[in-house]
Amino acid sequence: MKSAFFTVSLFYTFFILVSCGTTNKIEALRPSPSNDAPIVFKNKTSFVTMPITISLSEIEHQLNKKLSGLIYNDSLINDDKTEMKIWKTAPILLSEKDGNIVSVIPLKIWAKFKYGTDFLGLYDTREISLNGTITLNSTPQLTNWKLTTKSKIEDFAWSDSPTILVAGKKIPITYIINPTMRIFKEKIAKKIDNAIDRTCDFKPHVLNVIEKLSVPFMTSERYESWFKMVPIELYVTEAKLSKSKITMEMGLKCNMQTMVGQQPKNGFDASKITLKPVSSIPEKTTASVVAVSTYESASSIVTKNFQGQEFGSGSRKITVQKVALWHKDGKIVIALDVLGSINGTLYLVGIPNYNAISKEIYFDQLEYVINTKSILIKSANWLMQETILSKIQENCRYSIIPNLEEGKQSLKPYLTNYSPMKGVFVNGVLNDFEFEKVELTDKAIIAFITTSGKLKIKVDGME
Repeated sequence: MKSAFFTVSLFYTFFILVSCGTTNKIEALRPSPSNDAPIVFKNKTSFVTMPITISLSEIEHQLNKKLSGLIYNDSLINDDKTEMKIWKTAPILLSEKDGNIVSVIPLKIWAKFKYGTDFLGLYDTREISLNGTITLNSTPQLTNWKLTTKSKIEDFAWSDSPTILVAGKKIPITYIINPTMRIFKEKIAKKIDNAIDRTCDFKPHVLNVIEKLSVPFMTSERYESWFKMVPIELYVTEAKLSKSKITMEMGLKCNMQTMVGQQPKNGFDASKITLKPVSSIPEKTTASVVAVSTYESASSIVTKNFQGQEFGSGSRKITVQKVALWHKDGKIVIALDVLGSINGTLYLVGIPNYNAISKEIYFDQLEYVINTKSILIKSANWLMQETILSKIQENCRYSIIPNLEEGKQSLKPYLTNYSPMKGVFVNGVLNDFEFEKVELTDKAIIAFITTSGKLKIKVDGME
Protein backbone atom coordinates (compact mmCIF):
# COMPACT_ATOMS: atom_id res chain seq x y z
CA MET A 1 0.00 0.00 0.00
CA LYS A 2 2.80 2.34 0.98
CA SER A 3 4.60 1.41 -2.23
CA ALA A 4 1.52 2.21 -4.33
CA PHE A 5 0.98 5.52 -2.49
CA PHE A 6 4.66 6.42 -3.02
CA THR A 7 4.42 5.60 -6.72
CA VAL A 8 1.28 7.79 -7.20
CA SER A 9 2.84 10.63 -5.18
CA LEU A 10 6.02 10.45 -7.22
CA PHE A 11 3.99 10.51 -10.47
CA TYR A 12 2.00 13.61 -9.45
CA THR A 13 5.13 15.32 -8.16
CA PHE A 14 6.79 14.66 -11.54
CA PHE A 15 3.68 15.88 -13.38
CA ILE A 16 3.51 19.10 -11.33
CA LEU A 17 7.22 19.79 -11.83
CA VAL A 18 6.94 19.23 -15.59
CA SER A 19 3.77 21.31 -15.77
CA CYS A 20 5.27 24.14 -13.73
CA GLY A 21 8.42 24.13 -15.86
CA THR A 22 6.37 24.24 -19.04
CA THR A 23 4.13 26.99 -17.67
CA ASN A 24 7.11 29.11 -16.72
CA LYS A 25 8.59 28.63 -20.17
CA ILE A 26 5.27 29.54 -21.79
CA GLU A 27 4.98 32.65 -19.64
CA ALA A 28 8.45 33.67 -20.83
CA LEU A 29 7.30 33.32 -24.44
CA ARG A 30 4.23 35.54 -24.17
CA PRO A 31 4.52 38.96 -25.81
CA SER A 32 4.76 42.17 -23.86
CA PRO A 33 1.71 44.47 -23.98
CA SER A 34 1.61 46.39 -27.28
CA ASN A 35 1.50 50.16 -27.64
CA ASP A 36 0.52 52.64 -30.34
CA ALA A 37 4.05 53.89 -31.03
CA PRO A 38 4.97 53.84 -34.75
CA ILE A 39 7.29 51.19 -36.18
CA VAL A 40 10.80 52.63 -36.22
CA PHE A 41 13.58 51.33 -38.47
CA LYS A 42 16.63 52.62 -40.27
CA ASN A 43 16.21 52.74 -44.02
CA LYS A 44 18.84 53.36 -46.67
CA THR A 45 17.84 56.10 -49.08
CA SER A 46 17.16 55.34 -52.72
CA PHE A 47 18.19 57.40 -55.74
CA VAL A 48 15.88 57.40 -58.75
CA THR A 49 17.24 58.80 -62.02
CA MET A 50 14.47 60.30 -64.15
CA PRO A 51 15.44 62.00 -67.43
CA ILE A 52 12.73 64.49 -68.34
CA THR A 53 11.75 65.53 -71.84
CA ILE A 54 9.58 68.58 -72.51
CA SER A 55 8.57 68.97 -76.13
CA LEU A 56 8.77 72.39 -77.74
CA SER A 57 5.16 71.92 -78.80
CA GLU A 58 4.26 71.68 -75.10
CA ILE A 59 5.91 75.05 -74.41
CA GLU A 60 4.15 76.43 -77.49
CA HIS A 61 0.83 75.12 -76.14
CA GLN A 62 1.37 76.62 -72.69
CA LEU A 63 2.52 79.94 -74.17
CA ASN A 64 -0.52 80.27 -76.42
CA LYS A 65 -2.84 79.27 -73.58
CA LYS A 66 -1.46 81.93 -71.26
CA LEU A 67 -0.89 84.67 -73.87
CA SER A 68 -3.98 85.80 -75.72
CA GLY A 69 -5.44 89.13 -76.78
CA LEU A 70 -3.72 92.10 -75.16
CA ILE A 71 -0.39 90.76 -73.92
CA TYR A 72 1.29 94.06 -73.00
CA ASN A 73 -0.08 97.39 -71.84
CA ASP A 74 2.10 100.36 -70.90
CA SER A 75 -0.24 103.28 -70.27
CA LEU A 76 2.36 105.56 -68.61
CA ILE A 77 3.84 107.97 -71.08
CA ASN A 78 5.76 110.28 -68.74
CA ASP A 79 8.24 107.70 -67.46
CA ASP A 80 9.93 107.02 -70.79
CA LYS A 81 7.87 109.22 -73.14
CA THR A 82 6.37 106.08 -74.66
CA GLU A 83 2.95 104.49 -74.30
CA MET A 84 2.55 101.06 -75.88
CA LYS A 85 0.04 98.22 -76.31
CA ILE A 86 0.74 94.85 -77.91
CA TRP A 87 -1.87 92.29 -79.02
CA LYS A 88 -1.27 88.72 -80.14
CA THR A 89 -3.42 88.27 -83.25
CA ALA A 90 -2.80 84.53 -84.00
CA PRO A 91 -1.15 81.48 -82.36
CA ILE A 92 2.59 81.68 -81.67
CA LEU A 93 4.67 79.11 -83.53
CA LEU A 94 7.89 77.76 -82.01
CA SER A 95 10.74 75.86 -83.64
CA GLU A 96 14.33 74.98 -82.80
CA LYS A 97 17.43 76.22 -84.57
CA ASP A 98 20.98 75.53 -83.42
CA GLY A 99 19.88 75.04 -79.81
CA ASN A 100 17.82 78.25 -79.72
CA ILE A 101 14.06 78.79 -79.80
CA VAL A 102 12.72 80.59 -82.87
CA SER A 103 9.35 82.24 -82.21
CA VAL A 104 7.04 83.50 -84.93
CA ILE A 105 4.56 85.86 -83.28
CA PRO A 106 1.73 87.63 -85.12
CA LEU A 107 1.35 91.00 -83.35
CA LYS A 108 -0.49 94.25 -83.52
CA ILE A 109 1.41 97.14 -81.92
CA TRP A 110 0.08 100.55 -81.02
CA ALA A 111 2.49 103.16 -79.64
CA LYS A 112 2.30 106.82 -78.68
CA PHE A 113 5.47 108.92 -78.50
CA LYS A 114 5.92 112.17 -76.69
CA TYR A 115 8.53 114.45 -78.12
CA GLY A 116 9.58 118.06 -77.74
CA THR A 117 11.52 120.07 -75.19
CA ASP A 118 11.28 120.89 -71.55
CA PHE A 119 11.71 124.56 -72.46
CA LEU A 120 8.35 126.24 -71.99
CA GLY A 121 6.75 122.76 -71.97
CA LEU A 122 6.60 122.48 -75.73
CA TYR A 123 5.54 118.85 -76.40
CA ASP A 124 3.68 116.94 -79.09
CA THR A 125 2.67 113.28 -79.49
CA ARG A 126 2.35 110.89 -82.38
CA GLU A 127 0.61 107.49 -82.58
CA ILE A 128 2.09 104.65 -84.59
CA SER A 129 0.31 101.39 -85.64
CA LEU A 130 2.27 98.29 -86.59
CA ASN A 131 0.61 95.09 -87.77
CA GLY A 132 2.65 92.07 -88.82
CA THR A 133 4.63 89.02 -87.79
CA ILE A 134 7.73 89.22 -85.63
CA THR A 135 10.41 86.52 -85.60
CA LEU A 136 12.45 86.19 -82.41
CA ASN A 137 15.55 84.15 -81.73
CA SER A 138 15.70 83.20 -78.03
CA THR A 139 18.46 81.59 -76.02
CA PRO A 140 16.67 79.30 -73.53
CA GLN A 141 17.69 78.48 -69.99
CA LEU A 142 15.80 76.22 -67.62
CA THR A 143 16.78 76.92 -64.04
CA ASN A 144 14.92 75.54 -61.03
CA TRP A 145 12.26 74.22 -63.43
CA LYS A 146 11.55 77.67 -64.85
CA LEU A 147 12.17 78.43 -68.50
CA THR A 148 13.73 81.85 -69.15
CA THR A 149 14.81 83.29 -72.47
CA LYS A 150 16.92 86.10 -73.81
CA SER A 151 15.44 87.14 -77.13
CA LYS A 152 16.42 89.21 -80.11
CA ILE A 153 14.11 90.22 -82.92
CA GLU A 154 15.38 88.85 -86.21
CA ASP A 155 12.71 90.00 -88.63
CA PHE A 156 9.47 91.89 -89.16
CA ALA A 157 7.06 90.84 -91.87
CA TRP A 158 4.37 93.49 -92.28
CA SER A 159 0.83 92.38 -93.05
CA ASP A 160 -0.22 96.04 -93.19
CA SER A 161 2.03 98.97 -93.90
CA PRO A 162 3.07 100.79 -90.70
CA THR A 163 1.17 104.04 -90.29
CA ILE A 164 1.34 107.18 -88.21
CA LEU A 165 -1.69 109.15 -87.14
CA VAL A 166 -1.57 112.78 -88.36
CA ALA A 167 -4.58 115.06 -88.02
CA GLY A 168 -6.79 112.03 -87.57
CA LYS A 169 -5.52 110.30 -90.68
CA LYS A 170 -3.28 107.20 -90.98
CA ILE A 171 -0.22 107.97 -93.07
CA PRO A 172 1.97 105.02 -94.28
CA ILE A 173 5.52 105.30 -92.96
CA THR A 174 7.09 101.96 -93.96
CA TYR A 175 10.08 103.71 -95.49
CA ILE A 176 10.63 105.55 -92.22
CA ILE A 177 9.85 102.83 -89.67
CA ASN A 178 12.00 100.02 -91.10
CA PRO A 179 15.32 101.80 -90.44
CA THR A 180 14.15 102.88 -86.97
CA MET A 181 12.86 99.47 -85.74
CA ARG A 182 15.73 99.35 -83.27
CA ILE A 183 13.58 101.66 -81.09
CA PHE A 184 11.05 98.84 -80.71
CA LYS A 185 13.18 95.73 -80.88
CA GLU A 186 14.66 95.72 -77.41
CA LYS A 187 11.41 96.68 -75.73
CA ILE A 188 9.25 94.14 -77.56
CA ALA A 189 11.80 91.31 -77.07
CA LYS A 190 11.97 92.06 -73.37
CA LYS A 191 8.19 91.94 -73.05
CA ILE A 192 8.07 88.56 -74.80
CA ASP A 193 10.82 87.25 -72.50
CA ASN A 194 8.83 88.41 -69.48
CA ALA A 195 5.75 86.64 -70.80
CA ILE A 196 7.67 83.38 -71.24
CA ASP A 197 9.12 83.74 -67.73
CA ARG A 198 5.63 84.03 -66.26
CA THR A 199 4.19 81.24 -68.38
CA CYS A 200 6.78 78.44 -68.39
CA ASP A 201 7.29 77.63 -64.72
CA PHE A 202 7.20 73.82 -64.65
CA LYS A 203 8.05 73.45 -60.97
CA PRO A 204 4.40 73.14 -59.81
CA HIS A 205 3.80 70.49 -62.49
CA VAL A 206 6.89 68.49 -61.49
CA LEU A 207 5.95 68.59 -57.81
CA ASN A 208 2.44 67.53 -58.77
CA VAL A 209 3.87 64.51 -60.59
CA ILE A 210 6.05 63.62 -57.57
CA GLU A 211 3.02 63.93 -55.31
CA LYS A 212 1.03 61.57 -57.54
CA LEU A 213 3.89 59.05 -57.50
CA SER A 214 4.02 59.32 -53.69
CA VAL A 215 0.46 58.06 -53.19
CA PRO A 216 0.68 54.57 -51.61
CA PHE A 217 -0.87 51.87 -53.80
CA MET A 218 -1.63 48.18 -53.31
CA THR A 219 0.83 45.80 -54.95
CA SER A 220 -0.75 42.53 -53.82
CA GLU A 221 -4.25 41.75 -52.53
CA ARG A 222 -3.11 38.28 -51.47
CA TYR A 223 -0.40 39.62 -49.19
CA GLU A 224 -2.24 42.88 -48.41
CA SER A 225 0.90 44.81 -49.32
CA TRP A 226 1.30 48.47 -50.21
CA PHE A 227 4.14 50.35 -51.88
CA LYS A 228 5.05 53.82 -50.67
CA MET A 229 7.67 56.32 -51.85
CA VAL A 230 8.73 59.22 -49.61
CA PRO A 231 10.60 61.99 -51.55
CA ILE A 232 13.43 63.82 -49.76
CA GLU A 233 15.46 65.82 -52.29
CA LEU A 234 15.15 66.63 -55.99
CA TYR A 235 18.19 67.23 -58.21
CA VAL A 236 18.18 68.67 -61.72
CA THR A 237 20.79 69.49 -64.35
CA GLU A 238 20.77 72.40 -66.79
CA ALA A 239 18.36 71.92 -69.68
CA LYS A 240 19.40 71.36 -73.28
CA LEU A 241 17.36 72.10 -76.38
CA SER A 242 17.85 69.72 -79.29
CA LYS A 243 15.58 68.21 -81.95
CA SER A 244 12.65 70.34 -80.77
CA LYS A 245 12.86 68.90 -77.25
CA ILE A 246 14.12 70.27 -73.96
CA THR A 247 15.87 67.51 -72.00
CA MET A 248 17.30 67.47 -68.51
CA GLU A 249 18.34 64.90 -65.96
CA MET A 250 16.38 64.70 -62.73
CA GLY A 251 17.38 62.70 -59.68
CA LEU A 252 15.04 61.93 -56.80
CA LYS A 253 16.42 61.01 -53.40
CA CYS A 254 13.73 59.13 -51.51
CA ASN A 255 12.78 56.32 -49.15
CA MET A 256 10.88 53.30 -50.48
CA GLN A 257 8.74 51.09 -48.30
CA THR A 258 6.50 48.06 -48.73
CA MET A 259 3.95 47.91 -45.93
CA VAL A 260 1.87 44.82 -45.17
CA GLY A 261 -1.57 45.40 -43.67
CA GLN A 262 -3.57 48.62 -43.73
CA GLN A 263 -3.02 51.28 -46.38
CA PRO A 264 -0.25 53.64 -45.17
CA LYS A 265 -0.77 57.38 -45.10
CA ASN A 266 0.64 59.66 -47.78
CA GLY A 267 3.17 61.89 -46.03
CA PHE A 268 4.02 64.02 -49.09
CA ASP A 269 4.83 67.65 -48.25
CA ALA A 270 6.04 69.77 -51.18
CA SER A 271 7.40 72.45 -48.83
CA LYS A 272 9.85 69.95 -47.30
CA ILE A 273 11.38 68.83 -50.61
CA THR A 274 14.74 70.45 -51.35
CA LEU A 275 15.50 71.30 -55.00
CA LYS A 276 19.19 71.29 -55.85
CA PRO A 277 20.88 72.18 -59.17
CA VAL A 278 23.74 69.82 -60.11
CA SER A 279 26.11 69.44 -63.07
CA SER A 280 25.45 65.71 -63.63
CA ILE A 281 23.38 62.81 -62.33
CA PRO A 282 24.22 59.06 -62.29
CA GLU A 283 22.45 57.10 -65.01
CA LYS A 284 21.50 54.14 -62.82
CA THR A 285 18.61 54.06 -60.41
CA THR A 286 19.34 52.34 -57.11
CA ALA A 287 16.39 51.50 -54.90
CA SER A 288 16.56 50.20 -51.36
CA VAL A 289 13.10 48.92 -50.49
CA VAL A 290 11.94 48.19 -46.95
CA ALA A 291 9.29 45.47 -46.61
CA VAL A 292 7.51 45.96 -43.29
CA SER A 293 5.28 43.13 -42.08
CA THR A 294 3.44 43.54 -38.79
CA TYR A 295 3.16 40.41 -36.69
CA GLU A 296 -0.62 40.59 -36.95
CA SER A 297 -0.43 40.53 -40.76
CA ALA A 298 2.25 37.80 -40.75
CA SER A 299 0.09 35.70 -38.40
CA SER A 300 -2.85 36.00 -40.77
CA ILE A 301 -0.80 34.89 -43.78
CA VAL A 302 0.87 31.96 -41.99
CA THR A 303 -2.57 30.83 -40.74
CA LYS A 304 -3.65 30.58 -44.39
CA ASN A 305 -0.70 28.25 -45.03
CA PHE A 306 -2.22 25.70 -42.62
CA GLN A 307 -5.79 25.78 -43.93
CA GLY A 308 -7.16 22.36 -44.90
CA GLN A 309 -4.06 20.46 -43.73
CA GLU A 310 -3.78 17.66 -41.14
CA PHE A 311 -0.59 16.66 -39.34
CA GLY A 312 -0.08 13.39 -37.50
CA SER A 313 0.87 9.75 -37.43
CA GLY A 314 -1.63 6.88 -37.76
CA SER A 315 -4.84 7.68 -35.92
CA ARG A 316 -3.30 10.60 -34.03
CA LYS A 317 -3.82 13.81 -35.99
CA ILE A 318 -4.19 17.54 -35.43
CA THR A 319 -5.25 20.55 -37.47
CA VAL A 320 -3.98 24.08 -36.94
CA GLN A 321 -6.81 26.54 -36.34
CA LYS A 322 -4.93 29.75 -35.80
CA VAL A 323 -1.35 31.07 -35.86
CA ALA A 324 0.03 34.00 -33.88
CA LEU A 325 3.53 35.48 -34.21
CA TRP A 326 5.42 37.87 -31.97
CA HIS A 327 8.91 38.98 -31.09
CA LYS A 328 10.68 37.89 -27.92
CA ASP A 329 14.35 38.35 -26.99
CA GLY A 330 15.60 38.56 -30.56
CA LYS A 331 13.57 35.57 -31.75
CA ILE A 332 10.15 34.90 -33.26
CA VAL A 333 7.54 32.97 -31.27
CA ILE A 334 5.01 31.07 -33.40
CA ALA A 335 1.92 29.98 -31.45
CA LEU A 336 -0.17 27.28 -33.19
CA ASP A 337 -3.67 26.67 -31.79
CA VAL A 338 -4.41 22.99 -32.60
CA LEU A 339 -7.44 20.66 -32.43
CA GLY A 340 -7.65 16.88 -32.75
CA SER A 341 -5.73 14.27 -30.83
CA ILE A 342 -4.32 17.22 -28.89
CA ASN A 343 -6.29 20.35 -28.01
CA GLY A 344 -4.04 23.20 -27.02
CA THR A 345 -1.23 25.42 -28.22
CA LEU A 346 2.06 24.44 -29.79
CA TYR A 347 4.81 27.06 -29.44
CA LEU A 348 7.72 27.19 -31.89
CA VAL A 349 10.60 29.57 -31.26
CA GLY A 350 13.14 30.45 -33.94
CA ILE A 351 15.20 33.03 -35.79
CA PRO A 352 14.06 34.55 -39.12
CA ASN A 353 16.29 33.65 -42.05
CA TYR A 354 16.22 33.85 -45.82
CA ASN A 355 16.18 31.05 -48.38
CA ALA A 356 17.85 32.39 -51.54
CA ILE A 357 16.56 29.48 -53.64
CA SER A 358 12.87 29.64 -52.71
CA LYS A 359 13.08 33.37 -51.97
CA GLU A 360 11.25 33.01 -48.67
CA ILE A 361 11.64 34.17 -45.10
CA TYR A 362 11.62 31.14 -42.84
CA PHE A 363 12.26 30.51 -39.15
CA ASP A 364 15.48 28.68 -38.38
CA GLN A 365 16.67 26.78 -35.26
CA LEU A 366 13.09 26.06 -34.16
CA GLU A 367 12.49 24.87 -30.61
CA TYR A 368 9.09 23.80 -29.29
CA VAL A 369 6.98 23.95 -26.12
CA ILE A 370 3.49 22.42 -25.71
CA ASN A 371 0.66 23.80 -23.62
CA THR A 372 -2.11 21.17 -23.72
CA LYS A 373 -5.10 19.93 -21.74
CA SER A 374 -4.00 16.32 -22.31
CA ILE A 375 -3.24 14.22 -19.21
CA LEU A 376 0.49 13.87 -19.81
CA ILE A 377 2.85 16.22 -21.62
CA LYS A 378 4.91 13.30 -22.83
CA SER A 379 1.87 11.81 -24.57
CA ALA A 380 2.40 14.42 -27.30
CA ASN A 381 5.87 13.22 -28.12
CA TRP A 382 4.54 11.59 -31.28
CA LEU A 383 3.84 15.10 -32.57
CA MET A 384 7.51 15.95 -32.37
CA GLN A 385 8.61 13.19 -34.70
CA GLU A 386 11.01 14.53 -37.28
CA THR A 387 8.68 14.06 -40.27
CA ILE A 388 5.64 15.64 -38.59
CA LEU A 389 7.59 18.55 -37.12
CA SER A 390 9.30 19.25 -40.44
CA LYS A 391 5.92 19.38 -42.22
CA ILE A 392 4.68 21.87 -39.66
CA GLN A 393 7.83 23.92 -40.00
CA GLU A 394 7.41 23.96 -43.80
CA ASN A 395 4.20 25.93 -43.33
CA CYS A 396 5.81 28.35 -40.88
CA ARG A 397 7.11 30.57 -43.66
CA TYR A 398 6.39 34.16 -44.41
CA SER A 399 6.90 34.90 -48.09
CA ILE A 400 8.03 38.52 -48.46
CA ILE A 401 10.18 38.17 -51.57
CA PRO A 402 7.48 36.56 -53.75
CA ASN A 403 5.25 39.34 -52.48
CA LEU A 404 7.68 41.86 -53.90
CA GLU A 405 7.97 39.90 -57.14
CA GLU A 406 4.21 40.10 -57.42
CA GLY A 407 4.51 43.75 -56.53
CA LYS A 408 6.98 44.16 -59.37
CA GLN A 409 4.35 42.90 -61.77
CA SER A 410 1.86 45.27 -60.19
CA LEU A 411 4.31 48.10 -60.74
CA LYS A 412 4.40 47.53 -64.51
CA PRO A 413 1.33 49.68 -65.23
CA TYR A 414 3.12 52.50 -63.42
CA LEU A 415 6.21 52.02 -65.59
CA THR A 416 4.50 51.70 -68.96
CA ASN A 417 3.29 55.04 -70.27
CA TYR A 418 1.77 55.79 -66.86
CA SER A 419 0.10 59.20 -66.78
CA PRO A 420 -0.34 60.57 -63.24
CA MET A 421 -1.78 63.73 -64.75
CA LYS A 422 -2.78 64.89 -68.22
CA GLY A 423 0.22 65.45 -70.48
CA VAL A 424 2.76 63.69 -68.19
CA PHE A 425 3.95 60.16 -69.01
CA VAL A 426 6.22 57.88 -66.97
CA ASN A 427 8.09 54.91 -68.46
CA GLY A 428 10.76 52.69 -66.93
CA VAL A 429 12.14 49.28 -66.08
CA LEU A 430 13.11 47.60 -62.80
CA ASN A 431 15.62 44.78 -62.39
CA ASP A 432 15.25 41.80 -60.05
CA PHE A 433 15.04 42.35 -56.30
CA GLU A 434 18.04 41.32 -54.23
CA PHE A 435 17.70 40.39 -50.55
CA GLU A 436 19.93 42.12 -47.98
CA LYS A 437 18.85 41.26 -44.45
CA VAL A 438 16.02 40.80 -41.94
CA GLU A 439 15.59 42.84 -38.78
CA LEU A 440 13.10 42.41 -35.93
CA THR A 441 11.32 45.05 -33.91
CA ASP A 442 8.73 44.58 -31.19
CA LYS A 443 6.01 45.21 -33.80
CA ALA A 444 7.17 43.93 -37.16
CA ILE A 445 9.46 41.79 -39.30
CA ILE A 446 11.45 44.10 -41.56
CA ALA A 447 13.17 42.87 -44.73
CA PHE A 448 15.65 45.04 -46.65
CA ILE A 449 15.73 44.53 -50.42
CA THR A 450 17.56 46.39 -53.18
CA THR A 451 16.88 46.78 -56.89
CA SER A 452 17.95 48.96 -59.80
CA GLY A 453 16.44 50.28 -62.99
CA LYS A 454 15.62 53.35 -65.08
CA LEU A 455 12.73 55.79 -65.34
CA LYS A 456 11.84 58.47 -67.87
CA ILE A 457 9.31 61.30 -67.68
CA LYS A 458 7.86 62.97 -70.76
CA VAL A 459 5.87 66.23 -70.60
CA ASP A 460 3.62 66.74 -73.61
CA GLY A 461 0.01 67.91 -73.72
CA MET A 462 -0.63 69.26 -70.21
CA GLU A 463 -3.75 71.30 -69.65
